[in-house]
Amino acid sequence: MPRRVPTGARAEDLSMIEFYFQIKMVHIAAVLASVGLFAVRGALVLAGVKWAMVAPLRYLSYTIDTVLLTAALMLLTALKLNPFVVPWLSVKLALLVLYVVLGSLALKRARSPRARALFYAGALATFAFMYFVARAHHPLGILQGLAT
Repeated sequence: MPRRVPTGARAEDLSMIEFYFQIKMVHIAAVLASVGLFAVRGALVLAGVKWAMVAPLRYLSYTIDTVLLTAALMLLTALKLNPFVVPWLSVKLALLVLYVVLGSLALKRARSPRARALFYAGALATFAFMYFVARAHHPLGILQGLAT
């Protein structure tokens, strides 16, 4: 629970770390919303449902992802972390790029239904691995036990 602002102090004077829990909860909610929407849209695209790609759903996805990115950047700032120096964050960032590319191929860029299905499965698997890296705070995520 964040501290109360002392009498005479301004809210702007508080460090971002004071809001770490709230920012983290927004980040987690945005992650769940983002992957949930992707999973549903991807399944609908694979089923041949045309409205899975309508503008309102695409804009909702962009909005959720913007909130997700903003919360992630706020967490990095609050914790004073550099994602290019912290190994697990570097891996998570690389996996994020892969997830976006695979997701784009799954939803609209792949030429055949089979390719879309493979890219869709790959995107979801990439997300799962990214999740385990984030939970473990280790570059190998759930596979870290294999490295010892």
